Amino acid sequence: MEIGIDSFAAVAATQTGAEISSTESMAQLLERIEKADQSGLDVFGIGEHHRKEFLDSAPTLILAAAAARTHRIRLTSAVTVLSAADPVRVFQNFATLDLISKGRAEMVVGRGSFTEAFPLFGLNLQDYDALFSEKLDLLLKIRDNELVNWSGKFRPALRNQLIYPRPQQNPFPIWVGVGGTPQSFVRAGMLGLPLMVAVIGGETHRFRPLIDLYREAGQRAGHAPEKLKVGLHSIGYVANTTQDAIDDFYPGYAETFIRIGKERGWPPVRREHFEAQRGPLGALLIGGPEEVAEKISRHSEALGGISRLTFQMDNAGLSHTKLLQAIELIGKRVAPLVNQ
Repeated sequence: MEIGIDSFAAVAATQTGAEISSTESMAQLLERIEKADQSGLDVFGIGEHHRKEFLDSAPTLILAAAAARTHRIRLTSAVTVLSAADPVRVFQNFATLDLISKGRAEMVVGRGSFTEAFPLFGLNLQDYDALFSEKLDLLLKIRDNELVNWSGKFRPALRNQLIYPRPQQNPFPIWVGVGGTPQSFVRAGMLGLPLMVAVIGGETHRFRPLIDLYREAGQRAGHAPEKLKVGLHSIGYVANTTQDAIDDFYPGYAETFIRIGKERGWPPVRREHFEAQRGPLGALLIGGPEEVAEKISRHSEALGGISRLTFQMDNAGLSHTKLLQAIELIGKRVAPLVNQ
């Protein structure tokens, strides 16, 4: 199983919780990607948001900077909000990243869980799914064809259009990022694209019927089972001991989800809810290395086998030092235990 990190490039905090500058936050993020590479992790993903608390509105620029400082780790989006983007520019940006990184680039495309990109780029939120479906179709045509003929509803047609540059990898890896919508799982399966499932709450094993839908749709469409890879994006954090992990993570986690919950109408975060999520069936991967490795293996078995797991640690206001320590523990201790 590939093990990695996803980041939303959150504006960072000091050990005392004071916010630092965006410039320093970005420098620290690049240092963490370098640390992940050195620690033997397989992949590092950068999200895409258009909010004050995140610095990832141009993820390929961050990934390109990281490519110049790393050697083996794969660099991906997590996710590219394809509904609000031009697939031609998305492909060109990632093809360029692939050349810079010498074949280490990927993308995970999705519709995004935040909606700021739609008004920002003049799009109608009512077209949420139609935009994604059409733009994914165009992106795959561009990936698979140097010369493109295409027409759709939301973008001017392309007639005998050559699109460059071409990436080093052929085919270029494109994953589909999904939440909990059955149609999204089925679509990814029919297209034969690898699936990245974001599980940020609830009990992870409950996603098994949706993943079965994905695999069944892929097999009906004639795709080989080994092509239908499943990845898991989970909130998590690893410290030397379980108690250290809880003490470090819970205060910032509660503050963040209470704030976001006010936007979305979620109930307040309570400690007992956090502990249930941290328990054997819950989605949170928080604890010491052995405990977290065992939980990852249980999740994989419950979901019928997963190919990739990425930790998302940005939502707890952790200091740069704590995040570096967690990255090293995940790379040096968690990943080897999972893959024994």
